[in-house]
Amino acid sequence: MNKKGKKKAAVGTGTLIGAGIAALIIIFLLNPNWLPFSEKTTSKIAELEKANFLIERSGQITLAHWLTLLLAVCVVWLLYTLGKLLLAVLGKRNARARTITTMFIGGLKYLAVIAGVVWGLRILGVDTTAILAGIGIIGLILGFGAQSLIEDVITGLFIIFEGKYSIGDIIVLDDFRGIVRDIGVRTTTIEDAGYNLKVVNNSDIRNFQNRSRNTSLAVCLCSVAYETDLRALEKMLNESLPDMYLARKDLYLGAPRYLGVHELADSGVVLKFVADVKEENIFAAQRALNRDIRVLFADKGVEIPFPQVDVHQK
Repeated sequence: MNKKGKKKAAVGTGTLIGAGIAALIIIFLLNPNWLPFSEKTTSKIAELEKANFLIERSGQITLAHWLTLLLAVCVVWLLYTLGKLLLAVLGKRNARARTITTMFIGGLKYLAVIAGVVWGLRILGVDTTAILAGIGIIGLILGFGAQSLIEDVITGLFIIFEGKYSIGDIIVLDDFRGIVRDIGVRTTTIEDAGYNLKVVNNSDIRNFQNRSRNTSLAVCLCSVAYETDLRALEKMLNESLPDMYLARKDLYLGAPRYLGVHELADSGVVLKFVADVKEENIFAAQRALNRDIRVLFADKGVEIPFPQVDVHQK
């Protein structure tokens, strides 16, 4: 089974489990007396424990507590799954919405774990108030040594709400160019053209380029011989360049443009051509533009010079 098939199977299994848990919760809500933490059910389970397992559990954790804990875990998991599905649906609107919902999903995961642990401890009879107070003091102490973590989280929030980049944008960070695949609470994940992932702390993302906000330019520099009649060549280009767009609509956003003489080089006159393209197509469009200009010049008999050396012998 390939990766796609395994993913579909996992999704199907998760859906069945979620449906089963949802059905159990509905049954318990319609029949409260069946709930393991109800007084009637608790006393019956305690009697069964005493009769079958010879266990006296007065004032201690009973099987009813464990069943209640299991139900609580199922409720937390179901609420987390429903919240995740709802955020995923909202995130399909656009890249901006997907970026925001991705961060909220990450925060929802942490919240679900914390809520599950606290609720579970309360079910087992543990005084969570004292524990939370102790955790607060410890967190305050650790906070002074976790300034980078706090900085990552705060920077991540600013990235989300300022909208400097979103999931799916192409950015250049230092010398790494790639697509933003994930923006988490602490880190941002970028994938380059070779499918290599770079995970960067949000606080380390300072100087970068967002290449997806505007159209990009594919550039071609091509030389012609000094003997070339530029007036006739430019007239031919005006007639031929629109045809390139018709043949490359999947890459070019419009007809390639001739910008004029870029340089008077040693071996020829360098001409400059550009084409508006999407950033994700920049490299493919660059190669296509170079090829199209070369083929056009070959078909029209335009000479493309190359460096030559004259050797004079005495």
